[in-house]
Amino acid sequence: MKSAFRKISRVGSLTGGTKWYLSEDCLLAARRMMYAVEYRRFYLRDLEYIVVWPSRLWLWRLLIPGVLFVALGVAFWQGVNSTVGAIFGGVGLAWVATELALGPVAGSRIRTTGATVDLPLVSRTRRAQKVLAKIDAAVRTSRDPVDQPTVPSVQTNSSGTAFIADATETNGS
Repeated sequence: MKSAFRKISRVGSLTGGTKWYLSEDCLLAARRMMYAVEYRRFYLRDLEYIVVWPSRLWLWRLLIPGVLFVALGVAFWQGVNSTVGAIFGGVGLAWVATELALGPVAGSRIRTTGATVDLPLVSRTRRAQKVLAKIDAAVRTSRDPVDQPTVPSVQTNSSGTAFIADATETNGS
């Protein structure tokens, strides 16, 4: 028997991570912490909004290792060996280039009629629109036609924050 859940996102961490699954009537978060798995189910009919925003700590994640590796590269270049210094300096520059290419780290919040939960939906903000579009399509199909004017839609503001908002706010009615 084939499962009705399909994986839409995965956010890894050192101690586990969170995998997100979508079905016809719910959004499921499987959060793994070492050897234990905690499941959270969010019914699509109860979703009020999902907000994804860029984390402010992203710049620290970019700068601290990059500056540290470049400083070690300069120190090794002058004190030990120019080849070792070039390697450390190259690693520092590659770190900064990789972080800039991947974009900001994301934070997210899910609001239902009963609770507000902060769980990582995506690891980077550039992937947020794709995942939110899948959730938006599932929400639209799960709600009956009577409720269609209040179905959430994906929006992005100028700061790159993607969220699902009430459709009555977006179409001006």
